[in-house]
Amino acid sequence: MDRRDFLKISGAGMAGLYLTGLLRAAEGSASKPNIVMILLDDIGYECFGCYGCKDYKTPNIDALAAKGVKFDYCYSTPLCTPSRVELMTGRYTHRNYVGFGVMPPNEITFANILKDAGYSTCITGKWQLGDDLEGPKKCGFDEYCLWQINGLGPRYWKSRIVCNGKVLEDIADKYGPDVNSDFALKFMEENKDKPFLVYYPMCLTHNPFCPTPESAKGERSDKNDSPEYFSDMVSYADKLVGNLVKKLDELGIRDNTLVLFTGDNGTGKVITTNTEKGKVQGGKATMTDAGTHVPLVASWPKEIKKPTVCSDIVDFSDFLPTMAEAAGAKIPADRIIDGKSFLPQIKGEKGNPREWTFLHYWESGRKKEKTREAAWNKKWKLYDDGSLYDLEKDPLEKNPVAANSPEAENIRKELLKVFAEVKRK
Repeated sequence: MDRRDFLKISGAGMAGLYLTGLLRAAEGSASKPNIVMILLDDIGYECFGCYGCKDYKTPNIDALAAKGVKFDYCYSTPLCTPSRVELMTGRYTHRNYVGFGVMPPNEITFANILKDAGYSTCITGKWQLGDDLEGPKKCGFDEYCLWQINGLGPRYWKSRIVCNGKVLEDIADKYGPDVNSDFALKFMEENKDKPFLVYYPMCLTHNPFCPTPESAKGERSDKNDSPEYFSDMVSYADKLVGNLVKKLDELGIRDNTLVLFTGDNGTGKVITTNTEKGKVQGGKATMTDAGTHVPLVASWPKEIKKPTVCSDIVDFSDFLPTMAEAAGAKIPADRIIDGKSFLPQIKGEKGNPREWTFLHYWESGRKKEKTREAAWNKKWKLYDDGSLYDLEKDPLEKNPVAANSPEAENIRKELLKVFAEVKRK
């Protein structure tokens, strides 16, 4: 074999190796799931058919639960901003909640992490995390379409929405949530050939409770505020969730897309909902079950072969490590991440479920001097003032358990260890 023959073979070999590398890289990219994270505003677990609701129609969300994983014990912080900061950073709010409507500038979000892992990222819906038009990009989002950034204005009708730094001028006759939803659909279409993250913190179903485009009556205005429209708003939110799933199907990427659906805190107090287990009055801004217990549904056809109801505890700090694990992304090592990934449970595995959840909450939402903390499992809840509640017997937390109960004292000791563990970090 002369040198020319050797070079021909070597060249072919190198080309083959190069092509193999490209194919492997493409396969690696294709194997990463798209992630669609949907967060509804001011709505607890009790408002969905899959959780026993009897008042509102939620067929699209119920369908996700019927073929996916429904988590029965997901907990948030009971107010908008702290729950969103915790969800995005994977950290309990005593570490980084500095004020209402503020995202601390030194925090790392799940979008930062996924962007570093090669994802295209977008956020659409409600912001409420500062007026800086570059804020979403600093948080890791390539593109955004947001209400409540750099100015307030109505959220539903004649809404003020900023899209990638510019106020949209042609939406006066459009329903704000439709504008946000359309942005998500367009982003998915444009990025269907590579892994993407869509974070959709929807404006619905927060008050004002006003007519939707499908309401049978009522002036289309944010000033037309009445709880009678709450049912319509829940139904419309469900429709928008269905539109996102339908688009994934149309694009042929539904199978390898992880859809996560939840709510940011409990329902507003003026709303009472009939469920299979009785009436539930909304508990937003309170630390009771009605203020902190939210829905969580996961759908991922490629990985979820058997519908499951999971009784493990999940809290909002768990979303970041879950998304990171799904994406094969690295979690920051320079800070405490409180969350635990629940990806194994989504895949039908045992995983490493948490035995408790922890809550640090400025009880008024804005005044540090009214801070309260609590640690609880599915049955028992202990506050930092020593009051202990049996949640199964007393979900409204009206009667603290007597201190002289042997069982109560044992539980108190166990939950005090949670406070020590969280604060020791």
